[in-house]
Amino acid sequence: MNQNRPLRVYLVGAHSTGKTTLARWVRDRYGLPMISEVARGVLAEMEAKLDSLRADLDLVGRYQREVFERQLEAEAQHSGPFVSDRAFCNLAYAAHHSGVLPEIAADPRLRSYMDSVRHGIVFFLRPHRELLSEDGVRAGVAWDEVVRIDGMVKLLLELFAVPYLPVESLAMQERVRLVENVLSLVGVHPVDGTACHWKARAEPGFGARSNGNGARNGAGANGH
Repeated sequence: MNQNRPLRVYLVGAHSTGKTTLARWVRDRYGLPMISEVARGVLAEMEAKLDSLRADLDLVGRYQREVFERQLEAEAQHSGPFVSDRAFCNLAYAAHHSGVLPEIAADPRLRSYMDSVRHGIVFFLRPHRELLSEDGVRAGVAWDEVVRIDGMVKLLLELFAVPYLPVESLAMQERVRLVENVLSLVGVHPVDGTACHWKARAEPGFGARSNGNGARNGAGANGH
């Protein structure tokens, strides 16, 4: 195990997949600081509305660039372990709704950031129709939109060789059981009173890639 890297837990996927709900559970269960979605804050500061983002290509480009910048800043403020309800997810939206992705892809910080994510534990939450909801921030809640973004997030995971665990189940009980089992394997245990037990830290590249049928050979690690 690499003792020099604090454990970071990422929940990635399309909108309306339950990332924030599961991230809050991890925060409370394991006493981890949580990095919440930055998109809402950026949207408020820009005084933009969802309809404006959909209609103005330049505006959505500035918005997605700023969301990427804010995620980097938010994670840089945490030197220790944390849980985040997203990572690079907004790049999937940038590819689909703007022309800013080539600019971000050319930024050397992207490769560095994805290397950092690769050392975390990444849970990839897959979509379910039952979870679709409109919240005034996400760019669409139509099922085909969610499926497209899900595919783009998976492409980014594969493109940057980020090990991940797919979270296929809709049931919260099964989701939290998966998280508990994975974190237990790396020596992370639920809080006991006010103390969190950190017996080990995440190992770089910890885990295995999908074997093609949704199963894993081990545990893996890392929107809008």
